[in-house]
Amino acid sequence: MGSSQAAVSFLTNIARAAFGLGIGATILNSSLYIVDGGQRAVLFDQFRGVIDDTIGEGTHFLIPWLQKPFIFDIRTLLHIFSSISGTKDL
Repeated sequence: MGSSQAAVSFLTNIARAAFGLGIGATILNSSLYIVDGGQRAVLFDQFRGVIDDTIGEGTHFLIPWLQKPFIFDIRTLLHIFSSISGTKDL
């Protein structure tokens, strides 16, 4: 009986460690956000409102449930339109 109790205790400790690691990974994942190239982010804080500074590309930290990033695409987009005129200079 001693070896089965030791095995149960060992497995219980592994389960607790895995649960703690899962909770820690979830908190870390919810506190990171990525701004890709050609994008900028603005943070909204629950207490201070919109923070004035824009955030450039990279991986950044935030306070989960207190801050929320809004990511904008700042690249110029090509716009093609058709014309019914005979020449390009009208």
